[in-house]
Amino acid sequence: MKRIGVFVCHCGTNIANTVDCAKVAERAKDFPGVVFACDYKYMCSEPGQVMIQEAIGEHNLDGYVVAACSPRMHESTFRKCAERAGMNPYMVEQVNIREQCSWVHADKTKGTEKSIDITRMGVAKVAKNEPLFSTTIPVTKRALVIGAGIAGIQAAIDIADAGYPVTLLDREHSMGGKMAQVDKTFPTLDCSACILTPKMVEAAQHPNIEIVTYAEVEAVDGFVGNFDVTIRKKARYVDVNKCTGCGLCSEKCPKKVVSEFEMKLGTRKAIYVPFPQAVPNKPVIDAKNCRYLSEGKCGVCKKVCPTGAVDFEQKDELIVERFGAIVVATGFEQFDISKYEEYGAGRIADVITGLHLERLMNASGPTMGKIKRPSDGKVPERIVFIKCVGSRDEAKGRPYCSRACCMYVAKHATLLKEKLPAAKSYIFYMDVRTAGKNYEEFYARAQNEYDAQYIRGRVSKIFQAGDKLIVRGEDSLLGRPVEIEADLVVLAAGMDPQQDAKDLARTLGISYDQHGWFTEAHPKLRPVETHTAGIFLAGACQGPKDIPDSVAQASAAAVKVASLLSKKELTAEAQTARCDEAYCSGCGLCVSICPYKAIELKRISERVHGGTRERQVSSVNQGLCQGCGACSVACPSSAMNLKGFSNDQILAEVDALCQR
Repeated sequence: MKRIGVFVCHCGTNIANTVDCAKVAERAKDFPGVVFACDYKYMCSEPGQVMIQEAIGEHNLDGYVVAACSPRMHESTFRKCAERAGMNPYMVEQVNIREQCSWVHADKTKGTEKSIDITRMGVAKVAKNEPLFSTTIPVTKRALVIGAGIAGIQAAIDIADAGYPVTLLDREHSMGGKMAQVDKTFPTLDCSACILTPKMVEAAQHPNIEIVTYAEVEAVDGFVGNFDVTIRKKARYVDVNKCTGCGLCSEKCPKKVVSEFEMKLGTRKAIYVPFPQAVPNKPVIDAKNCRYLSEGKCGVCKKVCPTGAVDFEQKDELIVERFGAIVVATGFEQFDISKYEEYGAGRIADVITGLHLERLMNASGPTMGKIKRPSDGKVPERIVFIKCVGSRDEAKGRPYCSRACCMYVAKHATLLKEKLPAAKSYIFYMDVRTAGKNYEEFYARAQNEYDAQYIRGRVSKIFQAGDKLIVRGEDSLLGRPVEIEADLVVLAAGMDPQQDAKDLARTLGISYDQHGWFTEAHPKLRPVETHTAGIFLAGACQGPKDIPDSVAQASAAAVKVASLLSKKELTAEAQTARCDEAYCSGCGLCVSICPYKAIELKRISERVHGGTRERQVSSVNQGLCQGCGACSVACPSSAMNLKGFSNDQILAEVDALCQR
């Protein structure tokens, strides 16, 4: 029989207030196999760990149970403690008597009894633990960054500066993301292009960075340190190696269509560069609107190109490359304001979003920086802003705050007053959130120095009356209805995950929340990591963020990548699934349920009644498996078992509970 120790933690008063820790330790001494038990105020502290290590040597322990907080908090702490004492780290079990016991029970007697039960179950499990050993895998010292907005660019530069090659990939024609569409940034009112363009150029000229635009990730295979990524390079119909970026093709192209970059407030040609500072500054042909590609006519761009760069025969190209780590920085998209029918969004031309206003204010925008109404080109004098459109609205399925709207509305009101001194801004709001350095001062300045009138309340309806817009709402502070005759209404549209975020998550094998934002491994302790080793998050793909937060997180992700790539070999997870081929029916249910694509079917030969037969069974890739246990739960024939959480161990815990 194994010699087991039990260590009960008070966690200060977190556990001790509701649990009699001394009594739990005393009762634990009577559990089968337990040769030592004690309690201590902080078992995770250095004295607490020294106490455990001394007990391991003194009592010749084979394993031990720590009754304390959540294993997510300190399981690795106690495993390392065991390792330092010469014990296999997987001979340790941590049971949670804080979140599962003391924090949910006010009765100390009942809390103590439940703690004793939980500890007994832990002892029964550790009695069946077997030593587990990690393997090592090689590392490909190269990173992929998906998304070339400001977060992706920053992550790529930081990784490249650390000395590792990076491929920076974006599905658009140029780097820049949403920030490229913004006129100025808060709270400093820096020109957005002036701070973004040098970053784009730095990334493009960095010897360790390869820029791949107009491309998407098709598939990801492999595991941490060795991801095999299939990338689809879409046909640009322009050979970027031959193209000099002279712009003659765009100038001569006869076809004009609405510009997506200008939020449909301006036009572009069928062969175009999305914006003047684009990197790479090479055109792409819009195949859907190109007369030659859709009708077989025209071809002017090819005729006028002095270097013969236009290539109508170009096809999509699939390439497979290996990377050691992946940073996901795919950003966000703007909430679809047409869901607010009461605001006339999508129907009334002069009801626009903040991003539309950014383009109207921008010197290189469709109106060359002159603010005009989209309907008739008149200069607006009374502008109404409505905040929280697609944010903090349960009815629209967006209960979260988009974080940046309060500040960019204050910025819009400030810039509007600078450009149109006679204009008056009215801002409808629920709350004003200014959590950031110098944000509160910026908001106060918009009110006090730029005459922005804040009205606390919701808008109920917007409708057209002649060439004016009537905005009806309420002032909840004064408790009376409000009606404003406006020339322009600007909706502070919230942030949404990219429409295909869930597809990309499935491709990468990472998790996402109910809204589609990618989920970090731990919100406090592992905010840039995912549950899939080697894949990290940066920027607004994880949730709404402003530019400073996106850049900070990108650098954090880059540090994680550099740390990973600096190692010669990686230690693989020891608690992985294994398949007992004798019981496996080859149904493949585990293959479909595995979120990490770690399981595949293989064919085996076996002797049956003197003959040989072939059948398929499941096979687990130990490098990919993250030990989530989903396969073990789903397996109808109990062939899949998770090391450290085998069926025998779980049943032993149930038996221990029933022996109460």
